[in-house]
Amino acid sequence: MKYFSTNNKELRYSFKEAVIKGLAPDKGLFFPVDIPKLSDRFFQDLPNKSLAEIGFEVARHFVDEDIDEKLLKNICEEVFSFPIPLVKVEEGVYGLELFHGPTCAFKDVGARFMSRCLSAFAKESKKELTILVATSGDTGSAVANGFLGVEGVNVIILYPKGKVSHIQEQQLTTMGQNITALEVEGTFDDCQALVKEAFADDELDTKYKLTSANSINIARLLPQSFYYFYAWAQLQEKNKEVIVSVPSGNYGNLTGGLLAKQMGLPIHKFVAAANRNKIVPDYLDSGKYEPKPSVQTISNAMDVGTPSNFSRMMEIYKEKYSDVIKDLKGAWYSDEETKAVMKEVYERESYVLDPHGAVGYLGLNKYLNRGKQVGIFLETAHPAKFKDIVEDVIEIEVRIPNYLQECLKKEKKCVVIGKEYHALKNYLLR
Repeated sequence: MKYFSTNNKELRYSFKEAVIKGLAPDKGLFFPVDIPKLSDRFFQDLPNKSLAEIGFEVARHFVDEDIDEKLLKNICEEVFSFPIPLVKVEEGVYGLELFHGPTCAFKDVGARFMSRCLSAFAKESKKELTILVATSGDTGSAVANGFLGVEGVNVIILYPKGKVSHIQEQQLTTMGQNITALEVEGTFDDCQALVKEAFADDELDTKYKLTSANSINIARLLPQSFYYFYAWAQLQEKNKEVIVSVPSGNYGNLTGGLLAKQMGLPIHKFVAAANRNKIVPDYLDSGKYEPKPSVQTISNAMDVGTPSNFSRMMEIYKEKYSDVIKDLKGAWYSDEETKAVMKEVYERESYVLDPHGAVGYLGLNKYLNRGKQVGIFLETAHPAKFKDIVEDVIEIEVRIPNYLQECLKKEKKCVVIGKEYHALKNYLLR
């Protein structure tokens, strides 16, 4: 499998090159030249396969000879070792719980897979890698956990000051070892812009071997297709059309689902469910893509005004708007609507939604035809990561998983920098 840049389709890179570079030299995102169609036998066998087995079967089409099959199997078995259950919330509606990994967020899937790939490549090259990653909440902690103590890899995380939850910040800033947190006086979009500018800086490229761990990195994105296959495998009601709602910020998670559909997964429709940062729902309504400054909400991991993976979504559909809207619907919700549905679902079904899953649930119910369809929404983070908000809404105490409790006991360590590029560059050159 070869990869091109979304800014230059004539260039070709191997999987290894794409993963190590993170971002193409022309600031485009790497995308596979061909999306494989998986066999009928693969889909017939899905209900009998583990997530690790599914991950291996899908991944081997994308990594080619850059990772041998034995190592790839070992990576998948190590990475996909936690449950991702499909939980019935109400009749015809299921939540795919992606928060049972080490850092209690869906990004454990992609971050752990990517970390093992990069670790293997670092050992081959014997050159130290520096991961530069922007986070709006959960990416940073998942990446930090995935790379903690990994030989030959240093991680620098940029996060927006005052715009992540307390537990998320504790996860980002208490790791130590090869993990450094930079608290940026700006928004997530500012953090993401700093990372992209650093990748295009020749002086930094001379000093560091920089790569990315956001969903702009192809090794973060691809594993996010695996759990859509796993969700379908767990679903009993396969005689109905399946509609999947994805709470969305940078749109890597949704792009993973769209890739799975292109590979043959029989998903009828997807819903791009957003908060007030509704750039993609607006595009789906109008056909015009207009990035805007991000707005702070209670579903902070989705507070993105310039979603990077939009260019990959356009590649999937060859920028043909009429094809996009056949597969994809858009919806967006205010904080007040999000809180209201969190309260309603808890009182009716005793199910605790986090603010992101609540947006996904709302988007699903907007489009779900309960007579002929079954719906899945993604629960992307443990409710305890948003403890204050959730408890205020549903008026019960939310249990904090042991891992998060340990983070709360540790001392925060970070470096505060401004949102101007020279602030990041000066820090790195020091």
